Amino acid sequence: GKMRRGKNWWLKSSVWEDFVMGVELNPHVLGLDVKFFSYRPAMIGWMIVNLSFAVKQFQDLGAVTDRMMLYQALTGLYIFDYFFNEIKMISTWDIIAEKFGLMLVWGDYVFITFGFSIQPFFLLDNTTPLAKWELGLTLAIAIIGVILFRGANSQKHRFKTDPLKTTIWGKCPPEAIGGKLLVSGFWGIARHVNYLGDLMIAMSFCLPCGPAAVRPYFYFIYLLLLLLHRNKRDEERMAMKYKETWREYCKRVPYAIFPFIY
Repeated sequence: GKMRRGKNWWLKSSVWEDFVMGVELNPHVLGLDVKFFSYRPAMIGWMIVNLSFAVKQFQDLGAVTDRMMLYQALTGLYIFDYFFNEIKMISTWDIIAEKFGLMLVWGDYVFITFGFSIQPFFLLDNTTPLAKWELGLTLAIAIIGVILFRGANSQKHRFKTDPLKTTIWGKCPPEAIGGKLLVSGFWGIARHVNYLGDLMIAMSFCLPCGPAAVRPYFYFIYLLLLLLHRNKRDEERMAMKYKETWREYCKRVPYAIFPFIY
């Protein structure tokens, strides 16, 4: 695999840090990219756990509630979208920057499967009918989230694949600071506008649970904290890599995730 360590790296970190955060960027075993592959059982496991809650609800109540069906539809489409657009993962932070240690191993094989599926636990006994305004709000947030998340990631993937021949919102080639930092399309809205889309999708997964408790919103709260921390690490890394070009880029795109806020 590709190593992400400089000369004498053992003088700069601990064994525990290496174990948790990882040393190798993309370890391979018998030609298999272990990190890239690990997202597959994670997403499939998440789907299986989700569906098991729907089956359990049907066994207990004799029907699947509209809230459960909405949650299952949204998460099912999200998981399907992941596999349909899997190739675009190669241009995301997880693949290009996150090393494969305990954090990712536990995250992929345990946390995604069981932590992401907390909402249907609270939907099992929730028989309150889904109001039309709740349905409309949830779908609106989900649709806008998908447009931002998938649209931004697709634009970045196409730009990285062929920067000179890619057309983004009518511009070919698209505008990029220093030829590297994309400012055309969604990337002119915020430096990590895809994070905003991901957060909106996460919120849409939680909204079918209603406003009665905070715990069903664990997935959204966790993702918000994760992406804020990831944004900080990514921007520090980009500032070191691009220096003055990065400062120029931040002036052009002043917001990190939330337009006009942060």
